[in-house]
Amino acid sequence: MGSIQVLDEHLANMIAAGEVVERPASVVKELVENAIDASATTIEIHVEEGGLEMIRIVDNGKGMDREDCQLAFERHATSKISNARDLFRIRTLGFRGEALPSIAAVSRMELTSSTSSSEVGTHLLIEGGQLGTISDKAAVKGTEVCVRSLFFNTPARLKYMKSIATEVGHISDYVNRLALTHPSISFLLTHNGKTLLQTSGDGKLLHVMAAIYGVQVAKLLLPIAGETLDYRWSGFLSKTEVTRANRSYLSTLVNGRYVRSYSINNAIMRGYHTLLPIGRYPIVALQIEMDPSLVDVNVHPAKLEARFSKEDELCSAIEQSVKETLRQGLGIVRPMVTQPKAKVVTQVIQPQFDLQINKPDTPQSPLLAASPRLQEWMAKQETTSKQVDVVTAAPIAPSIESGTVKESAANYEKLESAKAEAFPNEMVQATLLDQADTRESFQPYETKLPSQLDIARTPSPAHLLNEISSEDTTTVADIEQSPPLMEATNENETDSPVPVMYPVGQVHGTYIVAQNDEGMYLIDQHAAQERIFYEYFMDKLAEEDISSQIMLFPHTVEYTAAEASKLEKRLSLLQSFGLEIEAFGGRTFIVRAHPHWFPEGAELEVIEELIQFVLETGENAHANVVLMREKAAIMMSCKASIKANRFLTHAEMESLLNQLRNTSSPYTCPHGRPIVIHFTGYDLEKMFKRVM
Repeated sequence: MGSIQVLDEHLANMIAAGEVVERPASVVKELVENAIDASATTIEIHVEEGGLEMIRIVDNGKGMDREDCQLAFERHATSKISNARDLFRIRTLGFRGEALPSIAAVSRMELTSSTSSSEVGTHLLIEGGQLGTISDKAAVKGTEVCVRSLFFNTPARLKYMKSIATEVGHISDYVNRLALTHPSISFLLTHNGKTLLQTSGDGKLLHVMAAIYGVQVAKLLLPIAGETLDYRWSGFLSKTEVTRANRSYLSTLVNGRYVRSYSINNAIMRGYHTLLPIGRYPIVALQIEMDPSLVDVNVHPAKLEARFSKEDELCSAIEQSVKETLRQGLGIVRPMVTQPKAKVVTQVIQPQFDLQINKPDTPQSPLLAASPRLQEWMAKQETTSKQVDVVTAAPIAPSIESGTVKESAANYEKLESAKAEAFPNEMVQATLLDQADTRESFQPYETKLPSQLDIARTPSPAHLLNEISSEDTTTVADIEQSPPLMEATNENETDSPVPVMYPVGQVHGTYIVAQNDEGMYLIDQHAAQERIFYEYFMDKLAEEDISSQIMLFPHTVEYTAAEASKLEKRLSLLQSFGLEIEAFGGRTFIVRAHPHWFPEGAELEVIEELIQFVLETGENAHANVVLMREKAAIMMSCKASIKANRFLTHAEMESLLNQLRNTSSPYTCPHGRPIVIHFTGYDLEKMFKRVM
């Protein structure tokens, strides 16, 4: 007698349950999908003890008659498909006919169902896959399935269950995805009587996302839509200030089904490239519609994976759509302060300065009279404090309206005239102090950004901050002695997504404080210049003919035998970056020249890091030239940018903000950190409790 035998149906169902029913969330997923396929508009999910004790699903779908109730628990019994052609044009969520018998095999199940045409409903009990009693029961149209004591007959499976909180988290995640996929269905999820999710079923995806992620997050979502000849997509994606620690918040919804697609998730993340901090991910719900013949969901019994026809075309289109949506919709980061329903107009009132200074004749201290050196030191301190007051007192930027500008300019002239009368010596000293500060501490940054056409005379990146033309001879003293605001003359000003901002000061030598009619702005000066340098270096690295600068003292580097062997094969990749590097005997290499736009003072560090990038790249290093260029640009921009605790003059801050406005993406640095945070007039009033 042969050793091969046919397994009985009960054992086969228990084996199948191992694939279909991995945990309580799998039961919820399969039963809710059945309710959706039954055209339900209201679905309730009630869970106890993480789903191990009880899972109850109630829907108002089509329901089943007595015959279908019994047949539904037969293996591979389904109403979704009838022939092989249907398998390639699947519109329903379920079609395999495995879910109900697999769930029933490892639980105690109770089913009640009724159709609109039947007078009574059908009540059915199954325990461990064995059919129990079947009877009539009064019931409304729809189906109620109650699963108790999950895995009661497979104790080995129970040992691998996680905590109740973990299992509830998985259940909630599945229901959230299903709610996103079907916004026209009203969902209710409870655990031990506590409501975890409730949606209205009004058909609006944004309302579902607000129910899942919160209203504040929903306010920071951008709508996305697009189509090609084969695909059409729509949904919402979060602005860069809303991030999460993992990819689980990326929801890909294909033809009404949630699927996990590594390639589509990567396309979305490429769209966010350099806009998010490292290790942070956006919240995205993307609904994709296509002909069912272009997608295969019959990859795994769980039906969470899918294969797409023309996948590269789809991913490329989604990546471009995400980039365009972010380009148009991204704005400066704002704090999460509730906005008013009506527009709040904030009027900035110029303060009235009383410059009548009365110095009382106070008697001199005996200690000061006895110590001439102490008197001299005190006089210097008093002079310095007056200088600082005059230098740092930046006038409030008025409105751009011409009338306001003229009035503010007149007030400014009166103010400066009064200051000059009150402090004649101090004004001269302040001007000299300002000029000295510009010459000594910020001299390298007085050259404008170099033109790509002027390669031979391109200055070092350390000279890139102040974008001042050669004809412009304005000095800091001129800026201090003239009205700080005038009509904009930059032709591209209206094209910039960042408004004109007028610097008024600096915090801890790190953050620039600016303002305009829209409110107050905080700017991270390091992040701002990082963005400027990043785009500059990316342009330079993309040039085919990179001009190099010969080093006065060639730089030698030595590596291990394995590293030297790998590096020798990839010298051409480094040479494409403009590095003149060659083997120098043994495990040593010599660098004789580097691109002239390397950050001044950090050339050797940049060279060694570029070499390290090449060593860490796989065998297909030449295929990753674009990625290498980007890493190099990010690294160089970080090293070339001004650091924290670097105090800037008013002109330097103004120049930095103007250059930031001319970048293509002035919202985040290359690492994804925000550059500008905006507080509207209403935000400030709200924080100071001026409005309630």
